[in-house]
Amino acid sequence: MRQVLARAIGGVAIIGLIAGAAACNKSSDTGGDTASGSNCGYKLAFFGALTGSAANLGVNIEQGFELAVDQYNQKKGSTCIEVAKFDSQGEASVAPGVARNLVADKKIIGIVGPPFSGESEAADPIFESAGIPTITPSATRTSLSTKGWKTFHRAVANDDSQGPAAAAYIKDNMKATKVFVADDQSAYGAGLADVVKQKLGPLVVGSDKTEGDGKQTDFSALVQKVNSSGATALFYGGYYTNGGIIRKQLTAAGWKGTLLGGDGMKDPGLSKASGNAAAIGTVVTCPCSPPEQAGGTFNNDYKTKWGVAAGTYSDVAFDAANVFLQGIDAGNTTPDKLNTFLSTVNYKGIANTYKFTPAGELDPTLIKVWAFKFDESGDTKADVEIKTSA
Repeated sequence: MRQVLARAIGGVAIIGLIAGAAACNKSSDTGGDTASGSNCGYKLAFFGALTGSAANLGVNIEQGFELAVDQYNQKKGSTCIEVAKFDSQGEASVAPGVARNLVADKKIIGIVGPPFSGESEAADPIFESAGIPTITPSATRTSLSTKGWKTFHRAVANDDSQGPAAAAYIKDNMKATKVFVADDQSAYGAGLADVVKQKLGPLVVGSDKTEGDGKQTDFSALVQKVNSSGATALFYGGYYTNGGIIRKQLTAAGWKGTLLGGDGMKDPGLSKASGNAAAIGTVVTCPCSPPEQAGGTFNNDYKTKWGVAAGTYSDVAFDAANVFLQGIDAGNTTPDKLNTFLSTVNYKGIANTYKFTPAGELDPTLIKVWAFKFDESGDTKADVEIKTSA
């Protein structure tokens, strides 16, 4: 697990108020980056996993978010916008209580998060009731935008894009004819795996369920099923810790096929769990661009502040924070006004351009999905941008 996890602050509900900062991205469509002092004194919140089995992904996102606010405040020469951090542990069972703590703080006018689909299903109704707008940089379950939530916004493609793209990669790039599909029964993992199964159709020779991250360490039953099926590819809907253990146990059992997964497995924590040698060649899809391709000085700025390279969705979170900051700069200093601003925003960030449909989805013309492969370093490298339909 990266050094970033060591910086995660423990606790079920961390409401750390950190002098944050950040000027609106210079590439925004307004072209301006000077705010009026009258628009200060508010808070933006990060809501997501800072501790727990999937904390690496949450910390990546929080640090991109915090970097944006930090830069905003540096340009203003003061602590204009404060950062509030809330640790959901990525757990749907924990998220509601943490969400209620968040909405009690009336200075919070926007939220970056939640990162995961299960916690989003649990917490977003509370944010909707309070009228506080959210931008999730990474929650991909398709149904999140069908709840009628007016405060929900998604800065990446959903599983209806990622799932078909993963299936297309398996069929067109790998030329696999026998595929096993499994998932961790989470809102995210099961949703993604279901789409992949549907798109692969008769190529699927078997399927199975596991427990979620941190709840299961023996996957021998799954390994035996995969081996017996004759599959040359296993798609796993779940997160990086489970994915790594499964890869380790498949290798130990002599399986020579390719493990694939979605963005929840795109983290060095997978290779830590499996061992670097076993992880090599594992493929993960992500509705994101390679972070090293982010525009401007983002990658240098991130490494300077945090001491590590930007991770999965760090750049999207940076953009999401700057979308909010642009709205605040324009005088939208209530949750309701900021939510209205998001309905018409057209923001060019360092990772993508952001426009939202009335349901809060990213504009379909802006969707992208990439495939990444684990290499000998234990991290992922960009492989190919893939189609969003199979």
